[in-house]
Amino acid sequence: MINPILLLFISQAIFSCGDLLARYYMHTYGFTVSNFLSPWFFFYFFLRTVAMFFQLYLFTQFELGRNAALFGVASIMFANILGFLVLGEMLTVAQYLGVALAILAFLMLALIKL
Repeated sequence: MINPILLLFISQAIFSCGDLLARYYMHTYGFTVSNFLSPWFFFYFFLRTVAMFFQLYLFTQFELGRNAALFGVASIMFANILGFLVLGEMLTVAQYLGVALAILAFLMLALIKL
């Protein structure tokens, strides 16, 4: 069976790809009924559904708090990487420091057991 941590990152990558798709189409065509009836939206919904099934499986592998913390790490990482590489979004040094601290905090919640 696939490593649960790897599956978590795959699941979050699928969620993030869907978010990137939605960001593009919603920004370009607006929050309209016709936009929600377009083919891209059905593909977006399909991506979210696949990622959700992975997430539901992961609920059987980790306790809820660890699962949420690990998804938090993956979400922050993918959102910032895709925002920078694909959308050209730049944060300030202070904001990137905040992102790093948030990732560190989530990792501490998820991985450190006292």
